[in-house]
Formats: sequence, C-alpha cells, structure tokens
Amino acid sequence: MQKTLTDLSSIEVVWEPQPGSQTLAISCPCNHILMEGTRGGGKTDNQIMFFRRFVGIGYGAFWRGVIFDREYKNLDDLIVKSQRWFKQFDDGAKFLKGGGDYKWVWPTGEELLFRQMKTEDDYWKYHGQEFPYIGWNELTKQPNSNLYDMIMSCNRSSFLPREHTPRELLTFDNEGNIIDGLLPELPLVVFSTTNPYGVGHNWVKQRFIDPAPAGKVVRNTKNVFNPRTQKRENITKTQVRIFSSYKENRFLSPEYVLELESITDPNKRKAWLEGNWDITSGGMFDDVWSTEANVIDGFRIPDEWRIFRSFDWGSSKPFSVGWWAESDGSDYLDHNGHWRSTVPGDIFRIAEWYGWNGVPNEGLRMLAGKVAEGIIRRELKWGIYGRCKPGPADGSIWDDVNGVCIARDMAKKRRVDGKLRKGVAFSRADKSPGTRKGGWEMMRIAISNAHPNEHGYPREEPGLFVFRNCDQFIRTVPSLPRDTVDMDDVDTDAEDHIADESRYVVLSCGNRFRAASTTGHY
Repeated sequence: MQKTLTDLSSIEVVWEPQPGSQTLAISCPCNHILMEGTRGGGKTDNQIMFFRRFVGIGYGAFWRGVIFDREYKNLDDLIVKSQRWFKQFDDGAKFLKGGGDYKWVWPTGEELLFRQMKTEDDYWKYHGQEFPYIGWNELTKQPNSNLYDMIMSCNRSSFLPREHTPRELLTFDNEGNIIDGLLPELPLVVFSTTNPYGVGHNWVKQRFIDPAPAGKVVRNTKNVFNPRTQKRENITKTQVRIFSSYKENRFLSPEYVLELESITDPNKRKAWLEGNWDITSGGMFDDVWSTEANVIDGFRIPDEWRIFRSFDWGSSKPFSVGWWAESDGSDYLDHNGHWRSTVPGDIFRIAEWYGWNGVPNEGLRMLAGKVAEGIIRRELKWGIYGRCKPGPADGSIWDDVNGVCIARDMAKKRRVDGKLRKGVAFSRADKSPGTRKGGWEMMRIAISNAHPNEHGYPREEPGLFVFRNCDQFIRTVPSLPRDTVDMDDVDTDAEDHIADESRYVVLSCGNRFRAASTTGHY
C-alpha cells in the first residue's frame, strides 16, 4: 500500500503483504474469502487493508464497508490496528467514535464501519443499505450461518462505471465520447477471518472447508435476470478459503509461538497451532456422534416394534415432525438382506418432515391444520397410518391463545384423499425443571450407546440411530453448538428445532438413558 503514485522515487510504503497467504488474500478476486488457519497469521491486517486498497481511487461514497463481530469489545483489536495503519496514509481519514458509532470516514466519501452482529434485530439495522465490502471477524463465533446469509442482501453496489466514474479520470475523443479512464465495476466481497474451534466451527467447516481444499475456487452459477442488461444471464459468484499460518508472519514474536506450543488441550492445540479443522470443537454432540455408528440405511420395521411420532411447533421458525421406531429386542432384516440384532429400547428415527423454506432457521408459516394434513398424508403413503402412536410434543401447542389451540386444531378429523381421517394427536413432552439440560445429557448417552463396543462385545445398552433419509437431523443435530455461557445447554440462537423434538423423545423413554459415560468415542 502506498501513499502516492505520482512520484515513484518518493513512494513511502505504509503496509505491504507478506509472502504467502497475505499476498494471495490481498489480491484475491473472489466474492467470498475465508482467511483461515492458525493463530497469529496476520489475518486481521489483511481484512482491514483489503478494504483500504480501494480508497481514494475514484469510487468515493460508493465504496462502503462494514466489519462485524458478535460483541463490540471483540472489535477493539481491529480498531487499534486500523488506527495504526490508516493514520500513516495522511489522507484526511478520521475515526469517529461515540454513541455506538465506530467508523472511518475519508474526505473522498468512503466509509468503513465496525459493528456488532449478534441477533436478527442487529441485522435489521442494516437492511436496505449498500455494503460492497463486508467483513466478519472470527466467523466461528457465529453459532450458525443465519446472519451471514441475511446480511448478503446488503452486499451490493449501485456504482455504474460509465455514469459514476469521476470526470477528471476520463479521457474523451473529439466528439466527447469516453475512450479511456473508466473505473471497473466495484467488487462485491465478503472477507471473513477465523481459526478452527468455537461454537460455529461445524457450520463454517461445512460451508467453506469441506467443499474444496485451500486455494481452490468454488463457483456457484445461476441463470438470473440482470437489471443492468434487462435480460437473463448466467451469473457466477465465487468462494475460496486461504490458509494462513503463524510461520509466515515475521512480525510475530517467538514468545507468542511458545504460548501456542504450550497448549495442552489437544483440540485447541490442533486448531490454533496447526489450523486443523478435523477436531472436536466443543459442540453438544460432536464428541459422541459418529456417522458410521449412528446413521444407518432404512429397513422394514418389524411388526412387533412400536412406531410413534414427535413434534416441535414452528411457524416463522421451522416445525419438526419425527417418526420413530422402538425395538423390543428382536432382530431386523437390513437393506442387504442380513439379519441385525438390537437391544431392547433402541430407538430409530425412521422419517422426518422439517418445515423450513430451504433457508436455515426459516419456517413455512403453515397453519396447524395444514401441518396435520401433511402428517396424515405421509403416514398413509408410508403405510403406517393407524399404526403410528402419539409421541411427545412441546407443551406450548396446548396453549389456548385467543381461542386458538394448535393441539386442538391438529386433533380434528379432516378429509384426506376423499375419506374422513382421524386427527393427529401427541402427548405432552416432559418439561419439568432440569429436563432441558438433563435431556441433552440423555441424548448424548443415547447417541454414544449406539457405538460398537470397543472390546468387540455386543452392545448392552439401548442407543439412538438415525435412518439415512433423515437428512435434516443429520444436518442440524450433530453440529449443534453449546451455549458459550452455560456449557450444559445448547446455544438457543442455533437451529435447534429437530434437536428439541428429539430431546422430547429421549426424555419420554424413562430411565434407560440416564446412567452412562458420555466420553467421546471418536
């Protein structure tokens, strides 16, 4: 980064990227950039200076950025570093602080804001605004992708090069036509930094780490209507993760590295010293969950087993219906024609209906009667209508609100496929004091009990299994983060509806999951 380009002999370098990840990131052309890896790699400097490189070249007030964290106090380091660098440019930039207003402003019109983004209410403060540049500080602090996805509605620009390039930058021919000097369109960039670990470890890993190795660009192309050309076109947005290591940072003191190498917690050590994402990150279930053990292919449920349904209501948030089978200890025939043994009390999630619109944590806003009709149709299709018994549901569905009761509406008889069908009933879930945290621990036990015995002996305790077709359970439950304040509970901002509904089931099973060790097997 340079103060001026007018006199090459007098260039004063304020900041320049170090070889490696910083050099790659500062010039990265992708729309979504995740700079990840070990601690101490210089990710924060890159995030700040990526914005600064577009200041003072003609975009003016069109170039506007914001960097988010869940807490204002966590932005202190970014602010301090921005003050260290930006003042050296001596270009009239001012830092404004007061009344929750933390931002840099330039005489040429550019702005860089530092803001808190913790709840959906925080998002609505920015709805409708333009931010071509959005930064996320330590992205794994966010328990899920909801706010990241919501703020994308603000990642836009109305800058049109032919109309908004400053006239003094343009070159014209004798007829007044522009022949040179047009600025390129503004980039739309979301630049996030993070290390592995944290409550959002799992969703960030699924979103950015698993799709491609570091440095490989992931492209998402869709055919959409382009208002600027007034026709449909293939539009591509790109995503990349760039691995950053403390070993690249020559400004880092060896004493800091000593602290990293002194970490005794094996998961934190792998995360912060090695940048390893294949760790247990402190979620509610990720240390006991095993896809190999807990997820199985579907099979025909033996006639002697009990089948029941569970329910967690949602309207603006998703509702969740789960169908379960409980083993009486008899064997079953798997999808390959092999007989498999079970433990009396094993529970199998055999099907589900998740009432979301495809956006994480957003519901379908269906009426209770329509949900009941959908349940009946599914049970008819699967051949379990009449056999399926009422299972636990959140007690709030029995509340009478201005004469409206969800449970009563769902229990009404209704005509489906030309016949009058019995309504959908549930039992009240146990929500007595202590059952929330106790229920999470019982789920941990049930999940852990499904693992093969480490000594090769048959399982003795009942466990929890999930059919492979229950993809929403598999998407949301294993990665459910713990609450950062109360580690015995889950983060209530997370997408926990299927987990709640499953917790009701485990609690309804009595004492079978109450006493066991939940030390992770994997």
